[in-house]
Amino acid sequence: MKSELAALITAALEQLVSQGVLAELPDAAPQIDRPKDSSHGDLSCNVAMVLAKRVGMAPRDLASQLIEALPKNTLIDSSDIAGPGFINFFINPGHHTEVVRSILEQGSSYGHSETGAGRRVQVEFVSANPTGPLHVGHGRGAAIGDSLSRLLEATGWSVHREFYYNDAGQQINNLALSVQARAQGKDPAHPDWPTDGYQGGYIEDVATAYVAGETVQAADREITAASDVDNLDAIREFAVACLRREQDQDLKAFQVVFDEYFLESSLYDSGAVEETVSTLEQAGHTFEEQDALWLRTTDFGDDKNRVMRKSEGGYTYFVPDVAYHHNKWQRGFERVINEQGADHHSTITRVRAGLQGLNSGIPEGWPEYVLHQMVTVMREGAEVKLSKRAGSYVTLRDLIDWVGCDATRYFLVARAPTSQLTFDVDLALARSNENPVYYIQYAHARCASVLRKAGEDNRANPHQGLAYLHCLVEPETLALAISLGRFPEVVAIAAERLEPHDVANYLRELAADFHSFYNAHKVLEGAAETTKARLALVAATRLVIANGLELLGVSAPESM
Repeated sequence: MKSELAALITAALEQLVSQGVLAELPDAAPQIDRPKDSSHGDLSCNVAMVLAKRVGMAPRDLASQLIEALPKNTLIDSSDIAGPGFINFFINPGHHTEVVRSILEQGSSYGHSETGAGRRVQVEFVSANPTGPLHVGHGRGAAIGDSLSRLLEATGWSVHREFYYNDAGQQINNLALSVQARAQGKDPAHPDWPTDGYQGGYIEDVATAYVAGETVQAADREITAASDVDNLDAIREFAVACLRREQDQDLKAFQVVFDEYFLESSLYDSGAVEETVSTLEQAGHTFEEQDALWLRTTDFGDDKNRVMRKSEGGYTYFVPDVAYHHNKWQRGFERVINEQGADHHSTITRVRAGLQGLNSGIPEGWPEYVLHQMVTVMREGAEVKLSKRAGSYVTLRDLIDWVGCDATRYFLVARAPTSQLTFDVDLALARSNENPVYYIQYAHARCASVLRKAGEDNRANPHQGLAYLHCLVEPETLALAISLGRFPEVVAIAAERLEPHDVANYLRELAADFHSFYNAHKVLEGAAETTKARLALVAATRLVIANGLELLGVSAPESM
């Protein structure tokens, strides 16, 4: 509808150019917006205000001439001029209800587009260190990253989901030492407990399994415990496999599937890290100082230069990140999106600087980042900080066990990633209108119930109502039709801005419009033609809610 109105306004502008009112057409297409207050119209445009100064006219006068120059059409019912020169357009009700036809014809593809044109995009998300169970922050990253992937697929991109395992570095050594200490019968209170050791109950579980000689199947490998409590390398390999398996099981319970699991250790094994450092040295972007190797990141916009290789010989954490992203580029991903916690903010500039220094043709600003803020979990009015299994944090599995996968996914994606999130467990369990997941799913179940009853009574197939859409005239009915028509625009903008929470918020508004319609009108009562039209509207609503929930990885129940 926006594009149709924009075309009409452009035609009016062309008419004003031919009349000499305007010297030329504006460079950009007219900006069409939806007023927050529906009494101000269905759509609005500020083009008269934008052009008025250029042509030396009062904005309201130019707006009046533009309205007069609009071609004859059936889209616009009426228009008026508001404030300093906004043009408000009221759309013909028949155009609103025609969306029902489009929805029933397109079905599960309604709201989808081909914007991406099949181009490849890699989305990296979760990417947790294999040193413990996934915590709620990882869960938020999983919900956002998977929803982003679904949105991109819905807009025509070929999406590759990837999980990067940081299975190298000091944190893995700390894991191995912690498991070894437990295997030797020590606990965190023991004087020989390793500094920075992990203390969660899962460490004891891993140690017990290692001593028992268990076999672990994790992703692409099978590891059998050596049972030797002095063999730190064997303990390290077994512990990583155990925790990778646990994270895989948590993700499966969260209904998140990856196309590829990439190991940080493979970058060292293949020589990619050394090659990256060597390339940066040969390009003249490094220097040595205080027995350390530095990267001149200030040449690429950083506020200070960064250490690459420490004086004792180990690499700082961003160096393998540069090698990893160079690997992504070499695999042909013209677009890469990283969904990570806000604590990764400091690495963005230095990773991009390293990539620019490689002179591999990587564009500036590559890769893209979506960073999410922390999650606070509330239960029975108090903050929950501890997990029986993890010890010091609430795990993703805790949330799934408490409220289920659907509520967990919705709540973790429902706010902008840049906002801190409070996860209210009691609200997520409530069977009330205050719980957005229940509210939306109940709307879908209501639609399904109405359609079942219509079928039991041998009522018309919903598609038969397409001949009687002109009967949909009540305010609540039109409000619902208008909401349904917004869905493709919501999906397109959410995918473009990488903001899946827009879909979650839209679904809540759509559910509210449906419940208002349902409470105001008896769908299966009244004139036959009106009933058929309403059934078509209900069927369309059911489809759009299901399509939207699918983008969030949330189920659409047929009954509740």
